[in-house]
Amino acid sequence: MANEEKQFVTEITPQGEDFSRWYIDVIKKADLMDYSPVRGCIVFKPDGYEIWEHIQQELDRRFKETGHRNAYFPLFIPESFFQKEKEHVEGFNPELPWVTEAAGEKLEERLAIRPTSETMIGHMYEKWIQSYRDLPVLINQWANVVRWEKRTLPFLRTSEFLWQEGHTAHENETEAREETMRMLEIYRDFVENYLAIPVIVGQKTPSEKFAGAVDTYSIEAMMKDGRAVQAGTSHYLGTNFATAFDIKYLNRENVQEYVHTTSWGVSTRLIGSLIMVHGDDRGLALPPKVAPKQVMIIPIGPPKTRDAVVGKADELFAELKKAGVRVGIDDRADVRPGWKFNEYEMRGVPVRLEIGPRDMENGVCVLVSRISGEKKVIEQANLVAEVKAMLEKVHQEMFDRAKAFREEHFYSVDTLDEMKASIEEKRGFTLAGWCGSEACERHVKDETGATSRNIPFKPEVTKTKCLVCGEPAQHTVVFARAY
Repeated sequence: MANEEKQFVTEITPQGEDFSRWYIDVIKKADLMDYSPVRGCIVFKPDGYEIWEHIQQELDRRFKETGHRNAYFPLFIPESFFQKEKEHVEGFNPELPWVTEAAGEKLEERLAIRPTSETMIGHMYEKWIQSYRDLPVLINQWANVVRWEKRTLPFLRTSEFLWQEGHTAHENETEAREETMRMLEIYRDFVENYLAIPVIVGQKTPSEKFAGAVDTYSIEAMMKDGRAVQAGTSHYLGTNFATAFDIKYLNRENVQEYVHTTSWGVSTRLIGSLIMVHGDDRGLALPPKVAPKQVMIIPIGPPKTRDAVVGKADELFAELKKAGVRVGIDDRADVRPGWKFNEYEMRGVPVRLEIGPRDMENGVCVLVSRISGEKKVIEQANLVAEVKAMLEKVHQEMFDRAKAFREEHFYSVDTLDEMKASIEEKRGFTLAGWCGSEACERHVKDETGATSRNIPFKPEVTKTKCLVCGEPAQHTVVFARAY
């Protein structure tokens, strides 16, 4: 038994040895997912899905606070819908799986399995919107989508994944752009203050924007291998989809006008991001606000005191649970405390609570932080306040560490040669000037494998020359290799 436990908690490839292998080891050993028999698809096990549930619940609350309501649209989308928005179909066509037969008969029209819902929702909005009185339309959908990826990685890039997609329609550009930026800020605030992941907020370059959008904005996060993950996007679609789907309304002057639309979304990529941002060689490190278990209680002591210690642990468990803390207790008698400590550290539980016979006598217990390793002896009478304070401290320490890591791996460069050297010799992001030419942007990717992540709203420095051609820079851009 002990050998099996030791193998379970210690056989994780170090990050410095092979980051990709570390990632797979951690998510498998932490029991977050399993591979399905369909290529590129995963099964979310309860702990993995519960992280998504916490993400979903908090975002859903924020969406509803800003006036959005949930609806659901079909999984199958007629091929003709995609033909209406040329740029959109060209952007998604390589990833689209098609249904061609059903009930033993060939379909008259192929059906795409939803990669995103702009076309279906555009079709419905054309029916629903007649007048300015019908606006704004503020709808969100929680759904699964399919994009047939060639290279897959659990949570970060899978053929089927879970997400939310907001789709709104407005009277004019001003209102639609306000919505676009409002949702981008909701994402930034959520990812930083709920997932403890610092992000760079900015606008995508034209080549990297969403297919069919006028402007795309993103939040970009740095993983511990220095690669970027696009953690959320918000798109101003202008009247592109309204024109394609003839979504018009009678304005306040009784004139027909096209609506202005937006779309915005985050996905289960956030789970992969928080693993890669916060995890270490001991395994997962989960932010307290989304951890399935925020506290794990472990009774300690010899067999003769076991029943009394477990009884007290049960009381502490009940008190924390009543206070809204997600708490577990491991009172297995046949597993040594040390193995339990390792196991729950590997599973990323933010706080461990230890209690033994001497602690019982003294009316105290011990809290241990997963992040700092801090051990704090607390009075049982102050249990709830002390636990909540440590959970807050863990969250702040996770954010501060992730931000410090990003700052240590963020490089300012002026030339392509400097960028090449930086990317080959170091891991991280680079900040550089760009003239606005797609040819120069493409050259950066061809030479370094890095793509433009976004044009940050608040760059550390403002660049004056393009790193490729040396012409005056139109933008200061974050470049990085990405997932």
